[in-house]
Amino acid sequence: MPNQDQLVVPGAETAVERFKYEVAQDVGVIPAGTSDPNAYTQALDRLKYEAAAGLGLLPQIQQVGWGNLKTRDTGAIGGRIGGKIGGQMVKHLIARAESALASGVELGRPR
Repeated sequence: MPNQDQLVVPGAETAVERFKYEVAQDVGVIPAGTSDPNAYTQALDRLKYEAAAGLGLLPQIQQVGWGNLKTRDTGAIGGRIGGKIGGQMVKHLIARAESALASGVELGRPR
């Protein structure tokens, strides 16, 4: 099983990146029509800092750095971000699959 940074379907990188942009634009994380290749990463960084600030973790991050945070704290940050973007990605993927199935497209297993 691939780790979270590996795609299940090799060669889908461009399509996956485009999909991330579409969802991020749909939920307002990055402005619609943005073509900056770094916009998605910058938006995630911004959300990460906003979530950390909301949890009162910024002083700790400044003191020990991101890499030395407790797992519980990074999970809390990720949970706040994931709800904004991750859940929307799942909804978008399901909608695309339902649309394809309704159109008669057979969805097989990944190659």
